[in-house]
Amino acid sequence: MITMLKLTDRKWEAIPIIKIFDKLEAGKGKGLNHLIQVKQGIPYIGATNRNNGVMCYVEDNEISHKMIQDGNCIGFIKNGDGSAGYAIYKHKPFISTNDVIYGYADWLNLYTGLFFVTAQDMIEKKYSHGYKRNQQHLRGDKVMLPVTNAGKPDYKFMEDYIRELKKEKIDRYLKYLNKHVAKTEYQNIPAINEKKWKDFFLIDIFPEIKRGKRLKNEEHIAGSIPYVSSSALNNGIDDFVGNERKVRKYKNCLSLANSGSVGSCFYEPFEFIASDHVTHLQNDNFSMYTYLFIATMARRLSEKYNFNREISDTRIRREKILLPITDDETPDYAYMDQFIKNLMVEKYKQYSKKITSRHKARAGN
Repeated sequence: MITMLKLTDRKWEAIPIIKIFDKLEAGKGKGLNHLIQVKQGIPYIGATNRNNGVMCYVEDNEISHKMIQDGNCIGFIKNGDGSAGYAIYKHKPFISTNDVIYGYADWLNLYTGLFFVTAQDMIEKKYSHGYKRNQQHLRGDKVMLPVTNAGKPDYKFMEDYIRELKKEKIDRYLKYLNKHVAKTEYQNIPAINEKKWKDFFLIDIFPEIKRGKRLKNEEHIAGSIPYVSSSALNNGIDDFVGNERKVRKYKNCLSLANSGSVGSCFYEPFEFIASDHVTHLQNDNFSMYTYLFIATMARRLSEKYNFNREISDTRIRREKILLPITDDETPDYAYMDQFIKNLMVEKYKQYSKKITSRHKARAGN
């Protein structure tokens, strides 16, 4: 049996941040007004630790190019909705809001960076909207880190620990992928463009369509139940709460954002609490695969709605989505089911190959 490195095997000390970073500089952006958002481009980093700070991607042009900053750094979040005091590690070049301060040092790499961020986040509780993190506060902050016998930060241990942890996670993930590939049967089916399609009312597809219930921020009780709202990220999860009264819980259904990121649609396999900014769509006869297919088609509703035109309870009853059909012109759920199964088998194999290749390459560095 391989002996794993343990955090308890090392001596830890509070290290001043200012002593281990060679340079601290704020992001160069002041908002997205003069930037062009694209699907693939330069990551734009906002004052959030969600999605590793990435808010969107912007075009690399004459204006934005001057704002690009080097990667391999730690971003210290100055303020933000629940993110003040947190940190992120950025591996590649990016553009950032000036609400994040970036630290550069020779000891930083992917592994030491991830270790440092986790240790640093233990001090985030001292910051809030009323007490923002600035350069002065940052220079006074200390982070608990493992140290060598000489009392210096043990960067080698940090790197070795994260490398080991990452390998263990990758091994588990590959087992998961291989397991699902083995139990998900690939079948030859007609291509999408070979199928006939037809519009169907949502109310004819889903026997249960119901909006969630408003839960104000100040009413949130800390807990472990996903709170799904109108976010286009992270399956719509906006928080984790413990509220049990005056809430609406659902599971194994679709969540459709009726405002905010209107039209965002996700399959929710777990029990969650729905805000009034999402509508749940449920059909107990649908499998996970059928739900995933329909979620993709339902997202097309975003093309006709926006922040000022929401999907009301009245409008959703008039909405239609396009679906593949059988010879008798009913929704071909069997086809949808197998189409997603085939897609997942292909993706599982791609992920497995890509992860194995990347891990071997990094292990050699």
